Amino acid sequence: MTRTEPFEENSDMRTFRIPLLLLVASVSVASVSVISALSAQDAEHRTWAERLGYPVGKRVIILHADDVGMCAEANLSTERYLEAGRIQSAAVMMTCPWADEFVAWARKRPKLDVGLHLTLTSEWKYYRWGPVSPRKKVPGLVDQDGYLWRNVLMVATNATAEEVEREVRAQVERALSRGLKPGHLDTHMGTLYARLDFTKAYLEVAVEYDIPAMVIELTPPIVKRFREQGYPITKESIRLAKDYPLPKLDDFHAVPDGETYEELRENFQKLVRSLSPGITEIIFHPSDESPALRRITGSWRQRSMEAKLFADPEIKKFFESEGVVFTDWREMMRRFRERNPKAADSAPDEPPKAKKS
Repeated sequence: MTRTEPFEENSDMRTFRIPLLLLVASVSVASVSVISALSAQDAEHRTWAERLGYPVGKRVIILHADDVGMCAEANLSTERYLEAGRIQSAAVMMTCPWADEFVAWARKRPKLDVGLHLTLTSEWKYYRWGPVSPRKKVPGLVDQDGYLWRNVLMVATNATAEEVEREVRAQVERALSRGLKPGHLDTHMGTLYARLDFTKAYLEVAVEYDIPAMVIELTPPIVKRFREQGYPITKESIRLAKDYPLPKLDDFHAVPDGETYEELRENFQKLVRSLSPGITEIIFHPSDESPALRRITGSWRQRSMEAKLFADPEIKKFFESEGVVFTDWREMMRRFRERNPKAADSAPDEPPKAKKS
């Protein structure tokens, strides 16, 4: 798909959206050493689907809409999908102009799994946004115009972990103040995995608020695949993921690109057929086509095709024929608490408020 806007290269790259790739600046551990260190763990590994009581050997999928709240077109498409039960999950960008509209809609539907797409970048050429925090409190997160940086590298180069934590808390608190208890937390463009101290802050906030973060179980096959894609995973990042106490995904993918809708649909079916048993989240970015969407992003064609995919009768029949099981983060947490009563007992009755600074 041709990109037409000069600042969009980093905005829709699938590589920036894969959780726990941990885009660390340097790596001190060779890939062979990392994989060897995980071998014993893998020998005893049960998928998170098995641990949470889903049918053994099944592909359990979360169809997840990203970038909700970015624009009205994204809201309309996502609302339609969630209302019809075609997808299981969505995440809203609290920094964006249309976030409040979507949150007001979601607040009236508390059973839906609506999370936060924690946002530290503002990537489009003309359509920009800033942080939820006062800019003077997070100077390393904003550019000379007061907007969030355009790409992950600029955030990693300029921001401190303290600023990142402050902004993550502010976005969670804004959702809570609007009456939305997020079902999960994830990260726009993978920015919260750009540095290990960013990741630590992200996971600490998730645990403190008892809201699951999007984290993958780092088994040797997952480590191997991500390293083949060029992403370093260190012993420290593996330890951090291992110590994270809330439920995790077994795998993660994005809906593949396609030059035509038919090609996109075929590529998606190939992806689903390739999945191993376990819980896999598949993200996509549905948006109703409009002149405004075409002005915002050169990826408008892909987004508008994704807005059609899960309403397609052929895809519905495909899921049935493949025996796919669907879930969402709220259901995962319910099963997790049932199987971990101590974790349920320690969960806060009310989420803590953001620290004053």
